[in-house]
Formats: sequence, structure tokens, C-alpha cells
Amino acid sequence: MVTKIIKIDPDNPDKEALKEACEILKSGGLVAFPTETVYGLGGDAKNRYASEKIYAAKGRPSDNPLIVHIHDFSELEEIAANVPDSARKLADRFWPGPLTMILPKNNVIPLETTGGLDTVAVRMPSHPVARALLTLSNVMVAAPSANTSGRPSPTLAEHVEEDLSGKIDCIIDGGPVNIGLESTIVDLSSPVPTILRPGYINKAMLEEVLGEVNIDPGILDSNANKNIRPKAPGMRYRHYAPKGDLTVVEGDESVVIKKINDLVEKDKKDGKKTGVIATVETKDMYHCDNVLVAGDRNDEYTIAHNLYDVLRKFDELGTEKMYSESFETPKIGMAIMNRLLKAAGHRVIHAEDNKSVLRLQDFRRVIFAAGNGICRAPMAAGILIKLLPENSPVEVLSRGLVVPFPEPLNQKSEAVMASNGISFEGFESRELLNEEITDKTIVITMDEKQRKFILDKYPSANENNTRVLAQMAGEELETMDPYGGSLAKYGLCFEAMKTSLQKVLSSGEE
Repeated sequence: MVTKIIKIDPDNPDKEALKEACEILKSGGLVAFPTETVYGLGGDAKNRYASEKIYAAKGRPSDNPLIVHIHDFSELEEIAANVPDSARKLADRFWPGPLTMILPKNNVIPLETTGGLDTVAVRMPSHPVARALLTLSNVMVAAPSANTSGRPSPTLAEHVEEDLSGKIDCIIDGGPVNIGLESTIVDLSSPVPTILRPGYINKAMLEEVLGEVNIDPGILDSNANKNIRPKAPGMRYRHYAPKGDLTVVEGDESVVIKKINDLVEKDKKDGKKTGVIATVETKDMYHCDNVLVAGDRNDEYTIAHNLYDVLRKFDELGTEKMYSESFETPKIGMAIMNRLLKAAGHRVIHAEDNKSVLRLQDFRRVIFAAGNGICRAPMAAGILIKLLPENSPVEVLSRGLVVPFPEPLNQKSEAVMASNGISFEGFESRELLNEEITDKTIVITMDEKQRKFILDKYPSANENNTRVLAQMAGEELETMDPYGGSLAKYGLCFEAMKTSLQKVLSSGEE
């Protein structure tokens, strides 16, 4: 398929130039077009085959609903089972604009468009090109962002072309978008209006119109606690992600800058190409291969506008390791951080935290995880149980990372533990489970490779709750692996872990 590019003046859309795009929509084809938020990938919302094409072109999970774009309020009344006063009030204040409302649907919009849900997400865009396309075609357009699923959303036609050229019929190039982040989604199908995705229109603005408004707790969970799942299906998937590894560093500005520079220096020694997302105020303070400016902290909307473009530029530069400052700004900060954290896969470092100063006593569960779970992990668990006070509320567990079948304790580990007064009678190895990693759990590995394995495999694991024992103790060398060695080597490993754990516990004392 050859994707046609149609250039349009965003301020004065040429109706004649848009006719071909309108005919493509009417015939069930796909057209990418600019909105005030990001570029959308549009198809006829009433045509289930068009919606299926959208999912296929993006590689989008089929349970992730598409947002229906309309040009007149009467179209909302046509596709919603009922339209409450709350929807009318929000439309009066914010439509056309970057607000999506969720309402119970009727049968006009097929389930293929709504991801199988009995609700429909609807918005009325304000971008002149989007409004002209909707009006001229007289088609209600289902349109998610016009990118490959999981990648940063497109804010330029070039971004759309990069991801979808050859997969869709047409791209309308209306220049850069204005806002740069997707619309706010508010669910009006529940008793209390609930924000399912933060955006330009924030909670305070909605409350001015509706009174009480809730926020889905799943979108606020910066620690990626998978026990709290976002209500909006799309928010459960990783989005906006660059090709390299992105980590968000939180804390006071001066400490964050130092932490990022330290991390960059280490990555450089490892031969990694590095990048930093900074602001106008801090761009000259980093020593890095590529420092890209997201915006100005005195104008937070510039950060929202530039974020996705910055993430894509890092891909163009082949950046392998990226770090970003945190942007907890007053108006649109929740939306910026929601996108940034998802782009980072919820990898967050608190710059004030010293990895050697961490109170294990503040956790309710400590899990030692290593190898097949029959050697170092149970020894470390046994040591910590003995070091903790007898009435300690901390649960200490031992787990393996690859456990095809339960195995008894390694005989030499058992002998060393017994000689130190530790008994694990009846022990059988068990594989680490994702649900065991809760918000009050810390997982401790013996080396960085094991830690990375956990971060990659377990959705609930993140930079904060998954640590390496030696790093926590402030030691340079990782915990030795005695497997296959002499009993004396097992003894040395036991003593090394005991020393490390004593350091960790003593560093967390008041």
C-alpha cells in the first residue's frame, strides 16, 4: 500500500484538498490527521471492518477501545444510550476541546470500536483540520493516536509516516500539534465522574463544572503496583516508550542533577550511548552524549508539547540509556508524569535515597531471589531471620528465578546454616511469583544480572523494590556464588552475606 501525504494549512484547511481523505473514510479506509492533542489514526466508527484495520495497522490490543471523534453534540445523542446532565455541562464548557467522555453505548457503534465494552468514549476535537474532516465527510471517526502501539504518540506528520507509512491510506500533514498529550478521559458511566486518563483538562477544571470528581487510583501508581489496575484498558499497557531504557529520577533539583550525572558516567564506562531529558533551566548542567530540552519549568505546557518529540529524537540518535528529571508541575503535571512513567516502564530512582541506607524494617516482606533458589537465597533468608528481632513483623522469604520443579536445600548450604544454628527443615525451592511483589515488598538479588532479569520479567518489580544485596550494603563486589565449590567456599559466602545484611540493618537504624 502507498500512503498518500496531503499537506494542509492548519489555520485555513482547503476543503478541496480534503475531499480525497473524506472519500477514504467513507469507503472504510484509514486516514491519519492532526488534532489539538496528537495525530489520530481515523476510520469510520460505525464500520467494524474499519476499526479492525486500525487495530491491525497499529498492532493495538483489541480490548483497548477507540475514541469516537464527532463534530456536533447531536452525534453524541445518536450513539450514547443516554446523555446525562453532566455530559451536557462538560460539553458546554470544554467542547470542542481535549476532553473525552465515556458513556453507556447503544448499538450504533459496534463492539469492535469499543474494545468489546458496553460503553463508548467520545470527544469533539477543536483542531481546524480535524473539524473540517469530520464535517465534510459526515463520518463519526474512531481514532486512537496514529503511532505503532507502545511507541511515543505522534505530534508531527513525520512521526506518523515513520510508524505507519505503507500500512494506512492517507496522512494529512497539518504541521505540529498544539498540546502534545492525549485528551483527558472522564468516565461518566459511574456514580461519581472519574478521571481515567489525565490530560490538559485537569481535576480542578472538571470539579468547577461537576463538583466531586474522582481519579482512578491505577493511573496514580508511580510504583507500578499491579494490585491496582487502571480502569481504562489502554492504561494497562506500556505506552509512549522509546527504544532504549528510560529512567525517571525524582528529588530536589541539585541532587537529581548529580545523580543523573553519576549514572551517565557509569553508563559511559560501560560503553552505552546516553541521553538526558532536561529543561531550559538545567540543560547546561549535564555531562552526557545528548541532552534534549523538554521545555521550560516556568511554562509547563512546553514540556507537554515537546515530550513525545524528545522521546522520538532519542530513538533517532540511537540512545541506549536515558534519564529524565521529574515534572511535578501544578496544572498539567499529572498528565506529563503519567506519560513519562509509562514511557519509563515505571523505572524510578529517588535521588535522595542512598542504596546503602534502606530500612528493611520498613517493609512487610523481604524476598531473597537467586538462581534455582536452593543455595544463596535460602542462606540469606535464614541469616536475616536470625538477625531480626524475634517479634519482627517482617516476613522473610526465599525464592528462585528459574524453578522447573521443587528441590530440597543444597546440602552444603544446609550444612553451613546448621553450623550457625539455622534450620530450614522440609525446605523446597519455589519460583518467585509476580503477586508476591506488593507495595510493601523488597526483592533482594545477589547480582545485577538477576535484578535485571526480575525487572524484565515481573510487572510488579521496579527500580525501588528490587535491589542487589552488595549495593544495598555499599560494597563494590557482588555476592560470590559458591555453587559447585567446597564447603569452605559456602562458608565464606554465608559470612559475606551475613556481613552485608548486618551493614544494611545497621545503616537503617535511627
